[in-house]
Amino acid sequence: MDSEQRRKRKRIARPPHYVSVRSLLLCFAFVAFLYLLSNRIPVNPSAIRPVLVVSSFPLLSSSSSNLIRLYPDKILFSSSPSPLKIEDRVSFPDHVLLLVSSKDLWLKKGDELDCVYYETSLDHYTDDSFERIRNLRISALSLDEYNELQLIVRCPPPPLNYSAPVRLEKRGRKNMDLAGKDEFLGSNRTIHSWETVAYAATLDGNTAVVFVKGLNLRPDRESNSNQFSCHFGLGNDEGDGLRFALATKAITAAQEVVRCLLPLSLRLNPSKAQGIRVTIGFTPHIHARKRYHVLVPSVAKISNSNSDSEEQKKKKKKKKKSKEKKYELCACTMVWNQASSLREWIMYHSWLGIERWFIYDNNSDDGIKEVITELEAEEYNVSRHVWPWIKTQEAGFSHCALRARDECNWVGFMDVDEFFYFSFRKPGNQRSRKFRFLGQNSLRNLVANFSSSPKIAEIRTTCHSFGPSGLSSPPPQGVTVGYTCRLQSPERHKSIVRPDALDVTLLNVVHHFHLRKGFRYLNLPQGIAVINHYKYQVWDSFRAKFFRRVATYVADWQENQNEGSRDRAPGLGTEAIEPHNWRLQFCEVWDTGLRDFVLAYLADTTTGLLPWERDSL
Repeated sequence: MDSEQRRKRKRIARPPHYVSVRSLLLCFAFVAFLYLLSNRIPVNPSAIRPVLVVSSFPLLSSSSSNLIRLYPDKILFSSSPSPLKIEDRVSFPDHVLLLVSSKDLWLKKGDELDCVYYETSLDHYTDDSFERIRNLRISALSLDEYNELQLIVRCPPPPLNYSAPVRLEKRGRKNMDLAGKDEFLGSNRTIHSWETVAYAATLDGNTAVVFVKGLNLRPDRESNSNQFSCHFGLGNDEGDGLRFALATKAITAAQEVVRCLLPLSLRLNPSKAQGIRVTIGFTPHIHARKRYHVLVPSVAKISNSNSDSEEQKKKKKKKKKSKEKKYELCACTMVWNQASSLREWIMYHSWLGIERWFIYDNNSDDGIKEVITELEAEEYNVSRHVWPWIKTQEAGFSHCALRARDECNWVGFMDVDEFFYFSFRKPGNQRSRKFRFLGQNSLRNLVANFSSSPKIAEIRTTCHSFGPSGLSSPPPQGVTVGYTCRLQSPERHKSIVRPDALDVTLLNVVHHFHLRKGFRYLNLPQGIAVINHYKYQVWDSFRAKFFRRVATYVADWQENQNEGSRDRAPGLGTEAIEPHNWRLQFCEVWDTGLRDFVLAYLADTTTGLLPWERDSL
């Protein structure tokens, strides 16, 4: 008992522990320092990158189920003039797309690049034996400027037994030694599937418009936006520093386009949104909790819809000095390997009055960039917009409508094998006397008549489909002169629209857009004008359509789907095999109207050459 009492007395006699004033002051100073640090050091939006870990993603195919974890990126080679940072990789059926920071300016100097693939059996290495990874080098397919934030490099698909997460090295460099297995495995090895990814985003007022694949929304109708949200990335680009910390509800959702309000902090200062990564969240099933959203993998960084490369910006400044008001009539198209058709299409429609051209290049490799450069040198106002996302024509046209809105009163959405033609000839025609648009600039004059209309916001024109017209090789003077036999009944229509009158969803089905309430379309009578659609050309030209179709909701022709669709050639099947007597098919009416018009009005009176023909002398 005595020992127990002594222990109690010692505890009672021990002085109590108090926190000293000095400790409190030091703690307060440290917290204040952290607060000031977080508010004074700005976040670099161009370096924002998501870290996304999702346990299940129902829209992903089995081949892309491992694409949901992002790892910190590493510098590829330390001795290059400016470190190369591969921000994202996207796997397409015929290539791997690499998105590279545009800060890597040394890439623009014409250096040739190798795509470097590594063995997939890395697990067979141990840290002790891992001194060099076996690699395979293949020349990069192309290098291009994508926007003011990024460059794109296209690499061939990885060979068998080599990794899909391809890297880049300058041509001629020796193999890079790696310190160990962890250095390679710890780098960013993510590769996204082109079928499920948020791929582009742009500002539109106080909203962000996000373009996304994998939502599988129905065509030609608005979807319920309540199940979608936009998530904006904040943080740094290394380790687990980045998170989608800001989220807003979707305002509209249609096809591949989702529109959301910007977070309040970005609405107050939209310039801070530039370069921020954004993705789409969605409720995976109807009984899921309201706040439970699955995030789509994203390579989309917010940019202005009219963002251009540095070279395009310089050209714009020169043209802006001479033109302050909007262009009356512009044109937008999406092309894949149509370089040979572009000169005729642009020069002809320029004569009709189109002033500005937006060419969305969908992975062409036929020298189209050089053709556009030549047209610009000849004073045609053409800009090429790199659009690497396949089967996204409707979304691309939505993007183009936003891009053209500040520059153009009217925009025509046509393909490069479609030519506007004023078919009436009799001067006594009542309609022709009313509109007075025959001759040079006639198309521009037509749309100008409706610019002041309070209701007309779309002009629809009927299409006639032409066949090979007995030819076996491409016509040397161009399609307008060479193809003169067509089907009797018209097929579909194409539209010229006022971009400022489009519905907020930007919904379109290629041939026409949905308009805001209060606006309507006008069907142009065939007696005034039609579009000659040179759809069924000679077999060597036509069979390219078997490779793939650019429209989202049109099945590729190799697929056994919708074989009765008007988009397909009747009875052609799914194989690119030339049918018997192809050159004589789709010929019901001989129609030489546009040929006669072109030869009479556009041919040089001395040489007989048309503007798009090359003078061999």
